[in-house]
Amino acid sequence: MKFRPALLLMSGFLFLQGNAFAEDTRPPLPLHGIEGYGGIAATYSAYLANTATEGNIFGLPSVGAGVLGTTEGRFMGFTTFTETIGDRLELGYGLDVLSLNDLPDLVSEKTGMNIGDNEVYLHNFNARLALLKEGDFHQAWLPAVTIGAHYKYNSTLENIDTDLNGTLTAIGIEDNDGIDYTLYVTKMVNFLPRPLLLNFGVRNSDAAHIGLLGFTGEREFLFEGNAVLFVTDRFAVGGEYRQKPDNYDAIDGLVASEDDWWSVVAAYVVNDSLTVSGGYFNLGDVLDEENSNAFAVKMKWEF
Repeated sequence: MKFRPALLLMSGFLFLQGNAFAEDTRPPLPLHGIEGYGGIAATYSAYLANTATEGNIFGLPSVGAGVLGTTEGRFMGFTTFTETIGDRLELGYGLDVLSLNDLPDLVSEKTGMNIGDNEVYLHNFNARLALLKEGDFHQAWLPAVTIGAHYKYNSTLENIDTDLNGTLTAIGIEDNDGIDYTLYVTKMVNFLPRPLLLNFGVRNSDAAHIGLLGFTGEREFLFEGNAVLFVTDRFAVGGEYRQKPDNYDAIDGLVASEDDWWSVVAAYVVNDSLTVSGGYFNLGDVLDEENSNAFAVKMKWEF
């Protein structure tokens, strides 16, 4: 496991919560991370997405979609959905679809085995509970604190492992599903010339490549976080970093060990419902690709 100290190279994302903005200029609630709950892209926030207005039990739903492509020609698409009950419970779903590109051909060339699937499907079911909202108990210094449970199911992994005669099992991939547990702490810093949002998270997980390669059964506590600077009330830049485990055996030329992620992103609020964002992602070594560099664009719509 590589823990790069270059945490918080800038990545972007916009939030409605906090009192740094006038009521009529606040940007929308958190964007959706790639796994389908309130966050930036690969990391998240203690803020919940689109909470219910006063007097209502349910908030309005939010949906998102995006695509990430590496410079080597591999793509991952993601679609997301959240619904928040009151201002304490957020439910979410995210579907990640990874294109294997030329990996099946490479596997066939090196091993003689054929992978029947050219795409990997990862389903993410999320539930998050806000233990503290920012400024609770009339204490302005209190951060927001949220805990979460995230069930992940890889619906194509079993078939791929069968096609490979159990190769994934042999390198330490034990399951096609697993649960991540998260705790996030969020604080808006208002004493600077422009608002700065800080998010820090701890994740307990056994997922390999967020579950796209399955689950090893070896759980670890991992650190992640981000910082967001609001350049204007509608435009923000920031940075995120996500520590990754490395609990499976690499296969030379086919499956590399897992690296930490970081990204550089900017986001813009088009109107009260639509936010768009995009940026650069450094994913380290991913499967057969070394030092994967990727670019992504995504959008979120609040009803």
